[in-house]
Amino acid sequence: MPTLPSYEATLSVPMTCEGCTSEISKALSTLPGIQSTSFSIPSKLVTVRGTDAPSQIIAAIQSTGRAAILRGSGNPNSAAVCILETPPPMEAPQTPQPSPVRGLARLIELGERMTMLDLTLTEMQKGRYRASVRVSGDISRGKGSMGGVFDGLEGDREGKIGELVVDGEGRGSLVGEIGWRVWEMVGRGVVVEKIEDANGRSKKNQGGGIAIGVIARSAGVWENDKVVCGCSGKTVWEERKEMVERGVS
Repeated sequence: MPTLPSYEATLSVPMTCEGCTSEISKALSTLPGIQSTSFSIPSKLVTVRGTDAPSQIIAAIQSTGRAAILRGSGNPNSAAVCILETPPPMEAPQTPQPSPVRGLARLIELGERMTMLDLTLTEMQKGRYRASVRVSGDISRGKGSMGGVFDGLEGDREGKIGELVVDGEGRGSLVGEIGWRVWEMVGRGVVVEKIEDANGRSKKNQGGGIAIGVIARSAGVWENDKVVCGCSGKTVWEERKEMVERGVS
């Protein structure tokens, strides 16, 4: 992948002293694209500028034994997120059940028709997968209500956003560049579906072999300073614990 322009990200990280910041700095220095870091111990915020994907930055910080929550990335109105879940059965039960979370896709616009894609999968079947943006964000009937691959408002862009391999532990990741503006994708769906198993045989749409979600706008850097969610009344750390339990880190 060619080197992308740098961007800034803010993360909430538990810190109490300069020893904490030293450990985090050391961990982040192992990433090739980190250009600068700064810390606010009172606010428990880490600010990073570089070219590494958010998932790589979070993993580096978590390697120190600390949790990390991405609070914002990129410029205002230039970031989006998509939680990927197993589609519900066509005949849904009378009492809806939460769909298993299978991964997360982050999108950060870095320039004209230049957006970073950072997609991770967990607890999926081993094999090769293809990810694509769909015309519709209607997931009421799973993939069947999301329409075909979205190729841009003028049909001049590639809606298939890449392929990735899921290992024997059910994990896979895809970091790359796609030629989209974030605003073009917000409200549309994402489908990640299996295209072959370990032996190369086609196994599309088998249980556990597909994940879907809807792209939603997320905060740019310094746009999200909440400590308590106004909707649930929970702290960001309580929300994070719930999301980790559902499979999103």
